[in-house]
Amino acid sequence: MLTRRNLLQAAAMAAVTMLAGCSGVRGGDADDAVTPDQAAPDQTVPVEDAPGAVLVAYFSATGNTEEIVQALAERLGADAFAIEAAEPYTDADLDYNDSSSRTSTERADARPELAQVTPDGWAGYQTVLLGYPIWWGEAAWPLRTFAGGNDFAGKTVVPFCTSASSGIGDSGAALAELAGGGDWRDGERFPAGATDDATAWVDGLGLA
Repeated sequence: MLTRRNLLQAAAMAAVTMLAGCSGVRGGDADDAVTPDQAAPDQTVPVEDAPGAVLVAYFSATGNTEEIVQALAERLGADAFAIEAAEPYTDADLDYNDSSSRTSTERADARPELAQVTPDGWAGYQTVLLGYPIWWGEAAWPLRTFAGGNDFAGKTVVPFCTSASSGIGDSGAALAELAGGGDWRDGERFPAGATDDATAWVDGLGLA
């Protein structure tokens, strides 16, 4: 017999069933449901877009600058990018005493073609350490192409150079003018093999 008590129990059971059907949970427990304050699975920030990412970009003709770069990149845990001429410089090209050598003839205002102008992930780097040897008191010629061929807007740029005797001089300012953007800071000069001095210098920049 269907009594009033039976009717009430049936109604209560129906209400529970309806509520469960509207809960949106399918095929699992309620604990498996995604709540509004849980992160979506694809919201991880890529490394190249992370604030504060540092790149050490450099041109090295004889290996002296590259040695410094390796020490700096290791110290900072930073990426390194080699600026390479599409046509590599030979020993004869680097003969500064020969007025007909490649470096001599390119000195006036050449912008040598590069193997790759813009580093991969360039937009994601906030700080760029820019290394190069000094040629006749200036940054090595491939740096002209690199500085003029990239967008430095929103980046902090810290130049450094390697040289047996010449200081960094106005080389950084000249590159900043070619770049036309970015916050260019005062740079530093290191002799060949001065990796300890270089790492002490970069520690003072507060980038690590």
